[in-house]
Amino acid sequence: MDRRVGRSPISTYRLQLHAGFPFAAARANVPYLSRLGISDCYLSPIFAARPGSTHGYDVTDHNRISDELGGAEEYDRLADDLDAAGMGQILDIVPNHMSVDAASNPWWRDLLENGLCSIGARFFDIDWAPVKLELTGRVLLPILGDQYGHVLERGELAVAFVDGRLELRYDTHRLPLEPGQTPSLLRHNTDALTAEMGEEDPSLREFLSILSALGNMPPVNAVGPEAIAERRREKEVARERLERLVAASPPIRRHIDLALAAVNGDPGRPASFDALHAVLEAQPYRLAYWRTAAHEINYRRFFDVNDLATIRVEDPEVFEATHALLFDRLARGHVTGVRIDHPDGLFDPSEYFERLQALAASAWQIERAESAGGQRRPLYVVAEKILSPGESLPASWAVDGTTGYNFLNEVGGLFVDGAGMRRMRRAYARFTRLRAPFEDVVYESKKLIMDTALASELNLLAHAIDRIGERNRKARDFTLNSIRDALVETVACFPIYRTYINADGWSRDDRAAVDRAIRRARRRNPALEASVFEFLREVVLPRGVDEPLTTEAELYPTDRRSGYPPRSEEERRERVHVAMKLQQYTSPVQAKGVEDTAFYRYNVLLSMNEVGGNPSGSGVAPAEFHETNRRRRERFSRELTATSTHDTKLGEDVRARLSVLAELSEEWSREVGRWRRINQAHRSIVDGEPAPDRNDEYRFYQALVGVCPFDAPAPGVASGMITDDLVQRLRAYMTKSIKEAKVHTSWINENSAYDDAVAAFVERSLGGGAPFVTSGLSFIERVARAGVVNSLAQLVLKLTSPGVPDFYQGTELWDLNLADPDNRRPVDFDHRLRLLDSIEPLTEVSTQGDPDRARRVGELLTCWPDARIKMFATTCGLRLRRSDPDLFLRAEYVPLETQVTVSGGIVAFARTLDDRALITIAPRLTASLASETQPFPVGECWRTSRVLVPETLADRSYRNIFTGEELRPTRTATESWLFAGEALRVLPVAILLGGRSAE
Repeated sequence: MDRRVGRSPISTYRLQLHAGFPFAAARANVPYLSRLGISDCYLSPIFAARPGSTHGYDVTDHNRISDELGGAEEYDRLADDLDAAGMGQILDIVPNHMSVDAASNPWWRDLLENGLCSIGARFFDIDWAPVKLELTGRVLLPILGDQYGHVLERGELAVAFVDGRLELRYDTHRLPLEPGQTPSLLRHNTDALTAEMGEEDPSLREFLSILSALGNMPPVNAVGPEAIAERRREKEVARERLERLVAASPPIRRHIDLALAAVNGDPGRPASFDALHAVLEAQPYRLAYWRTAAHEINYRRFFDVNDLATIRVEDPEVFEATHALLFDRLARGHVTGVRIDHPDGLFDPSEYFERLQALAASAWQIERAESAGGQRRPLYVVAEKILSPGESLPASWAVDGTTGYNFLNEVGGLFVDGAGMRRMRRAYARFTRLRAPFEDVVYESKKLIMDTALASELNLLAHAIDRIGERNRKARDFTLNSIRDALVETVACFPIYRTYINADGWSRDDRAAVDRAIRRARRRNPALEASVFEFLREVVLPRGVDEPLTTEAELYPTDRRSGYPPRSEEERRERVHVAMKLQQYTSPVQAKGVEDTAFYRYNVLLSMNEVGGNPSGSGVAPAEFHETNRRRRERFSRELTATSTHDTKLGEDVRARLSVLAELSEEWSREVGRWRRINQAHRSIVDGEPAPDRNDEYRFYQALVGVCPFDAPAPGVASGMITDDLVQRLRAYMTKSIKEAKVHTSWINENSAYDDAVAAFVERSLGGGAPFVTSGLSFIERVARAGVVNSLAQLVLKLTSPGVPDFYQGTELWDLNLADPDNRRPVDFDHRLRLLDSIEPLTEVSTQGDPDRARRVGELLTCWPDARIKMFATTCGLRLRRSDPDLFLRAEYVPLETQVTVSGGIVAFARTLDDRALITIAPRLTASLASETQPFPVGECWRTSRVLVPETLADRSYRNIFTGEELRPTRTATESWLFAGEALRVLPVAILLGGRSAE
């Protein structure tokens, strides 16, 4: 069977491609990644994107490889190098949206030029008959920096003649003008042109003929393939004729210049812009002030980003057109897996994944049943699906799992002390004087988003539901306002990103999510009529015309004899459509309201504020971690297990370090209170209140502790750690944080006084030797050392848990990054290669053992600031995975009981397959075990703590893959165990590879 079919990566390494790191740079690092032990290179989007894109998610052409990255030939070289190295390639693709840059996106330009009579009209998700009648058959373009009339009369909008066509210029924008409007513009003062050239002049006759042809094309509101084809043909013929004519006839060129000068108007004379205004009003688009987007935009966006319009990939023609190049690269063997960006934005994700798998099967010329293990998935696919706490990936999706945010939160939660979190919440309330529970913060944040950034989409949904009600006699008395209010409250209370209702119905999980949301909404709004919620529920969970009502009595204690059934099959289909559109709305509201607002308002412990996380939680118990690992092994054994991505709020080692604060909550509370007093003079007064406020200041102190380096030339001296670069990074991070929080300032409505005050606070408090850092240096270093233990534990758990470990670029060393763009800074691969060279002699474990090896490995831990210890553990683990992939991808998962006799904890498990076995031992909550003489929890500090092993694993010896030491379980008649102090004699973590059974 083709090696691509059903292929699973063993480990992945994510590379962020852009003009500064193109395909050639990626090629240069293939040998390095291979030496690390990586099996698959995981590339950010490679298709043509908006010029200057730093991430590739603003795609402009799905069927062209980015020239800025090196183009198709350089990509082919990278693919060949990966293949030669025996490595696969996972490609990040963006099926949900595209950039609306008219200059580089041919489909969007086609749409703007031809309206409904364009191919682009079918491709983009546009409401052509919106509530605002002035937008009927038009697209709102909110690109103006001021109100339309002011921009127009200042002369900032101008028509130009370029390459045989007219275009509108505004700032850096170059927009096409509808060709049918060309005659009205260019017939200006043709009498003078006729007098100059003579009626029989061939050039004049050609000119007038061209204008007549343009005026006789199918109009912009014509629909159907024949009209589209005719319009496309005729406008291009006319453009070519006009371009040739202008090049050959100076009088025609002068006439066009004079005509455009007249229509472009004269600032200071408002009436001179009437003609241009008339032309613009006749376009298939309506220019508008950027602030109108929130309430009137009629193309669905990626979240609230006006520059990204969603596409209708659910249309088979659109799917085929946007996946043609992917099909080609699959067929060539270049791409062996894909990562799907933001599947929650798709109309029907389940259907999309089925089509994607069928595409791969076709590219590889196989039947779906031929895929590995008889599964439906010939292609390795992971979905960037954010699972809320308690949520599972839909079983109907033909994917191998998620991109790993669920694992990230599961493993990170192990290092959060539950009892300490209760004290952290009290400390936070004392410092900030904020006591609202996280659930309330989320509720208010989501309502804010619906009232501002995503109000337009809400209005469309409310009107759609209102139209359903108006045509149903049982529901017609529900007013538009009551429907809108109930919709707002339900979405604000929605517990997950979205449901997955489609024409085939809905699942038990879908119903549970809807019922939970409506129950919460009714509890928060007892004054709203209960029956409007019942009607909303029946729209969101559509039933058949004759299907009995399934509403639970405890939810709706109203008359349930008939409810609000659809009156016809047509109405039922309409309800399904609205329900599916609503699903595309709850997701961005959740993302913008929770991740990008509430997470910046609720700052108890920043390590908990991660994508898909629960900041109000109390950590993850080992038993819970084992259970999620067990479920992953059963259902999604090939899903990615990530600890950092390009979108994480904090780097993995920042989170690992900050989680220590919950163990040291009392000391933290004292330190942060003292820091506030020391920095009192650095705060400013803005609008009568101190700036930064207490909540933002609390976040700043956590961020500083999380990123504070200890590899300065003068360790132990704060001034040597607080570099200009660190100050600027923290300043940028705090600017982003306060704008995302949307309390005093935001990206849309800036409060420059508050922005400046926070920036000044960061610089002043960290200047002059940073006295507050100096005063707390011993505490910060203690947190950092305990964070090292958490980081190494997190690493070995990722390397050996069920799933495929994913490494974000550069994270083989300490990942002390903040949110993007901080975590997208250039990675120094040359430095990493030198470090790999330096530890290379230690990475191969001899079966005979090496008495000196343990000492040298211990020295790496002692020199932890240089991060070689993390690279060492990463390399050893990755190479072990590559040497025996089945042991990690197919092996059983066996939780191991631990008996810990000290104040810390241990997580341990075994992976077993046939006669092979591996045991992972990782500590947790060990801050109290450290001392001046024993800075890390190794050796004797574990005293008599034990890891119990089942009898089936006790009859063999084990070799520590890091130190080379051999261990054999202690056995009695009733139980067997490994002493933690022996397994963790040198390092605070262990991966033990078992030899064959002695029996």
